[in-house]
Amino acid sequence: MATYKKRGGKPKTKAEKQQSIEDGSTTAEVFNTLDEGASKTEQWVVANQKYIFAIVGLAAVLVLGFLGYDKYIQEPNERLAMNDMYSAQKYFNDAVNNSAQDSLFTLSLNGAEGKYGMLDIAETYSGTKAGNLANYYAGMAYLNMKDYVNAIEYLNAFESSDDVLGPIAKGGIGDAFVQLEQLEDAYDYYVQAAKDKTNNYTTPMYLYKAGVIGLKIGKNAKALDYFKTIKSDFPESTEAKDIDVFIGKAQAARN
Repeated sequence: MATYKKRGGKPKTKAEKQQSIEDGSTTAEVFNTLDEGASKTEQWVVANQKYIFAIVGLAAVLVLGFLGYDKYIQEPNERLAMNDMYSAQKYFNDAVNNSAQDSLFTLSLNGAEGKYGMLDIAETYSGTKAGNLANYYAGMAYLNMKDYVNAIEYLNAFESSDDVLGPIAKGGIGDAFVQLEQLEDAYDYYVQAAKDKTNNYTTPMYLYKAGVIGLKIGKNAKALDYFKTIKSDFPESTEAKDIDVFIGKAQAARN
């Protein structure tokens, strides 16, 4: 498994950010399962009705409590998190097509003018969808800023079943490991990214990257398989354009 240095101290809270500005600074519930054993006789049921009703009543209270938590605590937290995320997300989007990327990515990460950054969102709203998504944004921001250790850490914290975001997060970790010259780890994540979800965009891209890195670390047969899959299954993809060249290289390397 990959090893890399952990990031530093905790990001500032919203209140601390506001105080910093005023001072002139720039900057679940766990359910317990009940095992009631094997089947019970009718006589036992009759003799223990009060006990049974108490258990049923307790289960109802737990279910209602969970539903209440979801409606009155979780949902408002989700809305609040998304509202607090708006400013940081705008900085990130602006950074993607702007020459002053690093400064905008920094604002996206750390926030500005008393507004939360992605680091704040990820920590403060860690149990929400917005908090999870903030890990993705933070990881990609760090990747663009060439802070590969933090990119790996935040992208690893992101969980998604989305057809595109999930593979891109894993592929981003692979990209970071390439820059850290940890090619075995990069290869593993590219393979994960390629297999995570099948689509015409991310699958051929990460099959290609896995193949290229595979050739560098001696996984020539696997690399050949990945290149052939691109040719047969994704002939219209960008990666398929010169794939015969890479198939030839993999075949030569395997012999």
